Amino acid sequence: MVVPYRLLAWLSLVALVGCQPAANEPSPAVVKGGRKTYRIAVIPKGTTHEFWKSVHAGAEQAAAEAGNVEILWKGPLLEQDRDKQISVVEDFITSEVDGICLAPVDSQSLITPVEHAKDAGIPTVIFDSALDDESIIVSYAATDNRRGGELAAQTLGESLNGQGDVVLLRYNPGSESTLQREEGFLETLAKEFPKINILSSNQYAGTTVEEALRVAQQVLIKYEDELDGIFAVCELNNTGVLGALRNEGVAGKVKFVAFDPNPPLIDAMAEGQLAGIVLQDPVKMGYLSVKTLVDHLNGKQVEKRIPTGEFVATPKNMHEPEMEKLLHPKQFGE
Repeated sequence: MVVPYRLLAWLSLVALVGCQPAANEPSPAVVKGGRKTYRIAVIPKGTTHEFWKSVHAGAEQAAAEAGNVEILWKGPLLEQDRDKQISVVEDFITSEVDGICLAPVDSQSLITPVEHAKDAGIPTVIFDSALDDESIIVSYAATDNRRGGELAAQTLGESLNGQGDVVLLRYNPGSESTLQREEGFLETLAKEFPKINILSSNQYAGTTVEEALRVAQQVLIKYEDELDGIFAVCELNNTGVLGALRNEGVAGKVKFVAFDPNPPLIDAMAEGQLAGIVLQDPVKMGYLSVKTLVDHLNGKQVEKRIPTGEFVATPKNMHEPEMEKLLHPKQFGE
């Protein structure tokens, strides 16, 4: 049968219209200026502390520099919430983001979600704290946390003139970054300061300021006049320890070395209540994590390990320009 010309034209038009997406149907990729806009999920361990806010600022800086990146920032409120972080990762996989930057709450429990991402064709860059299986990730951007622990030991040891009794307060089982700090601290004290005695190194200060305050007060009460120095390995633990030292009236008498700053800790160091604060560069960490992932998405070769640096601020050097920059990192939205 011969189909009339006008009917053929009408059928062709119907077919063409039928192939177009509906007006409200999302496009699989937003294109600006001929370039795809990458949707990158950045998932921290928590969202309330100064460190993570600075990571966010660095991630946004890298996105602005690239010009075709949208940062999707989401993480658990509390840093011990493994289940919530796993859920966040899986939700981003379902929404088909182009890539993930992740600071794992736990070095093992986040392996399966990252495997799911890889199976879905979504590459992952790990930052801050390592994953036990590096074969499934693109790269790892972080402080050398063991070196950070070594710097803490050296700072505390020097402030005590090489002798005295000290306590290490650990963070939380499963956190790879803080485990490295703890091990670096203990190894360096044993090697470089043999006259320093470790009273306790098996106490976990926990994942909230309130818990750290309670544990630190118990330690101070237990060891009373024996204790000469203390090292806590993350921001929220530091805040709890500082509160306990003040409550017991020994702030400045017991030498205290912290890891990561916040305004109360910085003020306390200026008042002589801290011997030092080991510093990371969280802005740089966020920036390099996103930049590395974008380079990978663009087909460039990237390094498997991206160092971001570690430093120590003390009452003597805290007002130097480089230390000021690290003590007061740029915050998102400033």
